[in-house]
Amino acid sequence: MDLKLKVWRQKNAKEKGKIVNYDAKGISPDMSFLEMLDVVNEDLIVKGDDPIAFEHDCREGICGSCNIMINGEAHGPLPGVTTCQLHMRSFKDGDTIFLEPWRAKAFPVVKDLVVDRSGFDRIIQAGGFVSINTGGAPDANALPIPKKDADVAMDAATCIGCGACVASCKNASAMLFVSAKISHLALLPQGQVEKKERVKNMINAMDKEGFGNCTNQYECEAACPKDIKRDFIRVLNKEYILS
Repeated sequence: MDLKLKVWRQKNAKEKGKIVNYDAKGISPDMSFLEMLDVVNEDLIVKGDDPIAFEHDCREGICGSCNIMINGEAHGPLPGVTTCQLHMRSFKDGDTIFLEPWRAKAFPVVKDLVVDRSGFDRIIQAGGFVSINTGGAPDANALPIPKKDADVAMDAATCIGCGACVASCKNASAMLFVSAKISHLALLPQGQVEKKERVKNMINAMDKEGFGNCTNQYECEAACPKDIKRDFIRVLNKEYILS
């Protein structure tokens, strides 16, 4: 496959960026999207040009770092996958593909397609943890938890903090991310001790970071590669009211 890439290039957060055209030639449909970028970067390096900066780590859909807007969609056209899990067979020979970073005030551009998502880390540090002394790892059946609660908590805990919810929201809201982190602890007995302070602290941290408000358009749910449901935002609101 031969493709045309239109890539956002930006040297750093202070300088203006622009779209630059690149050719991606001889791309196998079986390559992942990041492998395709590796090929493009190899050619750029051989030519003595600066390679396209993009973030990645595990390349297994777990770390959440491969955050790229592809043709205006977070992580690309397929639902329920991260950029590293997207394969080039989702595109056609001769296609033009636009690549941009997450667009949000709270996610400033570091370089090219890389953004600073440390705002998420600071929200977690504000309350997304259990600080009580729980001792060693108990047996699985030591703390009886209804299966329904355990299943829902696990669904919330699958959030990888990639930021697709923020990037897809017109207000750059982090409500889906924060609600997932609050919900999975609120549903478990270990999270009960700090639940009232947790929700207030995390929401205050979210507002301080500059994330926008939720307007219930649910683009966050549609863009989430882990299918985190908007129902968790209802749980967040409930926990906040009760706090």
